[in-house]
Amino acid sequence: MSTIGGPSTAARDDLAQDFVAFAVEAGVLRFGEFKTKAGRLSPYFFNAGLFDDGAKLGRLAEFYARRMQASGLAFDMIFGPAYKGITLAAAVAIELARLGRNLPYAYNRKEAKDHGEGGNLVGAKLHGRVVIIDDVISAGTSVRESVAMIRAAGAEPCGVAIALDRQERATETTQDGVRDADHSAVQFVQRELGLEVCAIATLSDLLQYLARQADPALAQHLPRVQAYRDRYGV
Repeated sequence: MSTIGGPSTAARDDLAQDFVAFAVEAGVLRFGEFKTKAGRLSPYFFNAGLFDDGAKLGRLAEFYARRMQASGLAFDMIFGPAYKGITLAAAVAIELARLGRNLPYAYNRKEAKDHGEGGNLVGAKLHGRVVIIDDVISAGTSVRESVAMIRAAGAEPCGVAIALDRQERATETTQDGVRDADHSAVQFVQRELGLEVCAIATLSDLLQYLARQADPALAQHLPRVQAYRDRYGV
């Protein structure tokens, strides 16, 4: 099972390159030295929380919708895990409706509500094939929690749509407690949970973007990003 959305065709590569350029221009994809959750020093950082106005969020939703439609992934509704996934799911649902496909969406609360409608799920009733939308997959834990909620509600998770696949070795452990250093977090989700992962762009796409840069201020980051990929990539 492979990630949907890599640079396997010219059309997909164009979409990924456009997205990387957009993320850089929006200041969402930055270069420097950043400590990741795994304790690694990364030469780049992707913060989807900085898609922080209507225009940026609308364009981000367009990229998600285009990638999801092109992927061939079959789904009946959208689920956004708290917190970033909530906004992403709503925005993508709006964009898909604009494109002629009106689908229900739902999201979860971090803490169950004990009054009103109660529970920890908000929005449409989970049913059919559910695609999970998030920004990145840094570990399999969050996706696994979403899968459990979806199945507990009687629906079936069918895939995960993310903005960026970092393509680096996972720090997550498998369900039997064995740490897997040979697979990425995305591959962990694919293998352990049996879900397709639909990524708008990957680290390979970022490297292609930097390699094609005429702007020396951007091109200078290529050696460090490539070295990071060589050290931690899969």
